[in-house]
Amino acid sequence: MSFENGLFRFFIIWYICGVILLTFDLLPAWLEWANAVFLILSGLLAIVYFTKVFGKKAAYVISLVIFLFSYLAEYIGSTHGILFGDYYYTNRFAPNLFEVPIAIGFAWLMVMGTSHALANAISAKKWMQPIIGACIAVVIDLIIDPVAFKLKQYWIWQEDGVYYNIPFSNFLGWFIVALILHVFILSFSQEKNSLWEKRMFYLFALTITMFVLLAATGELWLACILTACLAGMTLYTAIGRKPS
Repeated sequence: MSFENGLFRFFIIWYICGVILLTFDLLPAWLEWANAVFLILSGLLAIVYFTKVFGKKAAYVISLVIFLFSYLAEYIGSTHGILFGDYYYTNRFAPNLFEVPIAIGFAWLMVMGTSHALANAISAKKWMQPIIGACIAVVIDLIIDPVAFKLKQYWIWQEDGVYYNIPFSNFLGWFIVALILHVFILSFSQEKNSLWEKRMFYLFALTITMFVLLAATGELWLACILTACLAGMTLYTAIGRKPS
């Protein structure tokens, strides 16, 4: 078995165990670090995806830029209230580096890997892909933020917003960061890899499903319904569309 396939299978096992523990509130406090491992595994799968479609050298550059750029954006955002709004990270999502959880960089890798694969499948027009990808990134955040803030308190917002007291600037910031990174990715030539493109679809669906289940346990019904509908339409379009 190759490392890539082994990593994907390990992720599935970790995912199943995590969903059971989180959905039924069986996760003990001392095992909270498992949530960070989930995001790290997700980010590693995105790196593998990038290596399959861009080649190793380009993939490592892309992955490093995504990690560092998103981490810097999160650091500036959480310490100066710029781009995403006024918020700060707690120690519940440790380990933290410069007041930002290390897992956040891997989370952005997952977001960019899945949204790139979906955007690429939805439209063959290169100029449209960054816009579509950035919109998909926002869809992911529509469920991640309410769960992480309201239920887990991984970070705390210090200003109000209409959507679960999350400021609109947060979602605008997600769109801008994702758009910049998607435009950057466009500068690299890529090849099609159906297997890992499909696995990014799975990663997107599984991530959304897990957070929707968590949101349901906390009765965050708007987030559940809105995200499930938008994610479902995204997957339906990506799977059914044959780019011309």
